[in-house]
Amino acid sequence: MLIAVTGATGFVGRHITAMLARRGHAVRALVRDLRRARALESLGVELVPGSLADAAALNTLTHGASAVVHLVGIIVETGDATFQAVHVEGTRRLVEAAARARVKRLVHMSAVGARDEPGTTRYHRTKWQAEELVRTSGLSHAIFRPSLISGPENAPIRTLARLHRWSPVIPVFGDGHFPTQPVWVEDVALAFALAVEQPTLSGAFELGGPQVLTYEEFLRVIGRAAGHPRPLVHVPLGLARVVAAAFGLLGAAAPLTSDQLQMLVEGSATPANAIESVFGIRPLPFDQGLNRYLAPRRG
Repeated sequence: MLIAVTGATGFVGRHITAMLARRGHAVRALVRDLRRARALESLGVELVPGSLADAAALNTLTHGASAVVHLVGIIVETGDATFQAVHVEGTRRLVEAAARARVKRLVHMSAVGARDEPGTTRYHRTKWQAEELVRTSGLSHAIFRPSLISGPENAPIRTLARLHRWSPVIPVFGDGHFPTQPVWVEDVALAFALAVEQPTLSGAFELGGPQVLTYEEFLRVIGRAAGHPRPLVHVPLGLARVVAAAFGLLGAAAPLTSDQLQMLVEGSATPANAIESVFGIRPLPFDQGLNRYLAPRRG
């Protein structure tokens, strides 16, 4: 099939695009920065310069495609790149282009915790609004809500690994008992490919790894994989919220925002984990994935 992909140069997008190409599909990718996309050309990926705000580029992207994989998302708002503009309006434009091109299948990246309730972060609320656009599009669709995705390009995990190597202690927000369920990026990529290939897989699917870890356990596993586990020091949650609010003034350079802290404390475990029960994928344990890219080199 010809598969159109948005977000192909991102952390998860590169793995999904490579997975689709390895499975014999022709892939066409919407890219804003051609220099970042050059590695995709070696996979035979057709590049379409443009963005989700570019109607002509979206028409080119979707023309003749059997399916669209929509991966574009942001974690921090900067300038015109707001959650509303990217998650909601960007998805709206893509859905409209896919309908005009008579694309039969749409596979969409959302997030665990996406919902529209009082107190919900703007990130999760706009992710839910994007899901609603997909659900009401009239297209055959699958929506994925992965937990934290682990892989070589995960910047926060690498930052925590560097902290274990160079800092005498590692800060833990609050009691550190909030749950997470890290999932290996290649397992996520395979689930996306299977959803593209099997149109009977319809609805919203949560994806997680085989273990639910507290945040404390999550930090300790990273320390062991990095080869320098450090003591953990608890930081009162109220103080962490003050610091996160101050960091938010830094925009894209912020190491932690108030919304990110709230989502961390809410947790990202997936009680309805579909990775094995629906997709038949035996998920890689978090520590085994970390050892593939964090373990100190020997010899």
